[in-house]
Amino acid sequence: MPEGILCNRKPINTEEDLKRILADKGGKQYYEEMKNLEVDVPALQRTLEKTCKSRTRTWLEICAHCSLCADSCFFYKANNRDVEQTPSYKINTTLGEMIKRKGNVDTEFMIRAMDIAWGKCTCCNRCGNYCPHGIDVGVMMSYLRGVLYSQGFCPWEMKIGAGMHRVYRAQMDVTTEDWVDTCQWMEEEGQEQIPSLEIPIDKEDCDIMYVLNAREPKIYPDDVQAAAMLFHIAGESWTVPSEGWENTSLSMFAGDWEACAGNVKAMYDAIERLRPKMVVETECGHAHRASAIEGPYWAGKEDGKAPVPYLHYVEWLANAIRSGKIKIDPTRKIKEPCTLQDSCNYIRNHGLEKHTRYIMSQIAEDFREMEEHGAHNYCCGGGGGMNGIGRYREERDAGLFMKLQQIRATGATLVISPCHNCWDAIRDTMEVYKVHDIKWSFLKPLILDMCIIPDHLKPQDDEEE
Repeated sequence: MPEGILCNRKPINTEEDLKRILADKGGKQYYEEMKNLEVDVPALQRTLEKTCKSRTRTWLEICAHCSLCADSCFFYKANNRDVEQTPSYKINTTLGEMIKRKGNVDTEFMIRAMDIAWGKCTCCNRCGNYCPHGIDVGVMMSYLRGVLYSQGFCPWEMKIGAGMHRVYRAQMDVTTEDWVDTCQWMEEEGQEQIPSLEIPIDKEDCDIMYVLNAREPKIYPDDVQAAAMLFHIAGESWTVPSEGWENTSLSMFAGDWEACAGNVKAMYDAIERLRPKMVVETECGHAHRASAIEGPYWAGKEDGKAPVPYLHYVEWLANAIRSGKIKIDPTRKIKEPCTLQDSCNYIRNHGLEKHTRYIMSQIAEDFREMEEHGAHNYCCGGGGGMNGIGRYREERDAGLFMKLQQIRATGATLVISPCHNCWDAIRDTMEVYKVHDIKWSFLKPLILDMCIIPDHLKPQDDEEE
């Protein structure tokens, strides 16, 4: 085992750094080294002074400790209403205490704060809906993660994820060559169904630039093909960039603010280079938040606006169905009882509930809402990076069980989720709790199965002379 597994304040910037930290399977040595990592108090004080602004300090000051936020948190309810899972308790005993002590905290404090910031909160922002003072603990937890990351107190997997973004500009080791090859491969395979199918790369002045989750070319390349087919069926003028195509942000989950800025700037550079009228993002919740909502500020845009409008996939799809660009065959609508898991990030951060409900009204004959839904929906249980952190698997699985109970209560046998984190969490729920009668799906494959493909796009039979 190599010495020094990057459990320090240095970010991962090279492939060699990645190899070193990945050599520590499961992060065992990483966490052992963390126990000896001393807090740089002067640096922490400077960080708090420079970045902890009036809103956060005011929220901490005006918290009435009324605990009305308690029932809003799925961790609180999933853990027998443990008072230490109350959102106000979690933030006041970490960030609040850190500020009270003016940064004079020790390693033990920082490790405990890390375990709360990543292991007891997914930054779903649901608690902000119920606080009588409008305090949003999710926003403050995201800030706390950044403070902890700056001092080297970050879960092993999140350190790796942020490093992947720094090295590859993607949450996985997908190079530009890998990405372009995948597009060409999916284009060729898709032409068996739609001979004229194209996945245009770096085409200038299109209506749409499509950006997506690195998990798709890496693990689910069929999703790249499905998106291309639906754009083609809708007659869209579209393209993907060869660079700046990845719109997720594990660096946001990690609290690596510098890497967050790099991710967004890569996309915005692609916009400047290709000049699309809009950007459409794949079925991912946090990616929309990172690219279109918080992203402009990371990129230094004081007006908080991206260079062109950003549409989450559900918004583009709803518009395409409304306008008739995508036509649904009524005989192929979903017949079985189904429900919908909305991403916390595109619902509570951008209010896209009406679009997902419209889509469901057009594609499902027996749609059943969970009791808490839309802006009131509970987190899937694996958001905020929690799906991928082994250290907190027990906590995550408790949250997954709560979501399973919600799904079960609807009687649905199919869960639709236009978000990678939610999709992964629901898949894992069924595996962890050995459920065999509930399926799950993104929207793209369902829509592709039920939409009407225009005759001129179908393979033409060769005419015999």
